[in-house]
Amino acid sequence: MHMLGRETNAPLVFLFVGLILGALVGYGTRPEKTAEIRIGPLNLEVQGRNIARDQGGKLDSDQIEHIAIITLIGGTIGFGLGFAIQRGKISA
Repeated sequence: MHMLGRETNAPLVFLFVGLILGALVGYGTRPEKTAEIRIGPLNLEVQGRNIARDQGGKLDSDQIEHIAIITLIGGTIGFGLGFAIQRGKISA
């Protein structure tokens, strides 16, 4: 794979691209904060405003975990595609 006039390592390029795209998708699809209370037959679920989404506030640990998982999935897919392209199974 030639990029900018140099021979590049396809798995590393696609890993980087997959990580970036995964982080963007994870950030865009992060879950909102919810609280659920169950007392006998009564179920109450409260969804608060997502301050991080609305006003640029801090992310909570569940949101960070969600972004990290989606980022890792994107990186894994990108790395696999890079190997497939390098081996010639997929033409780019």
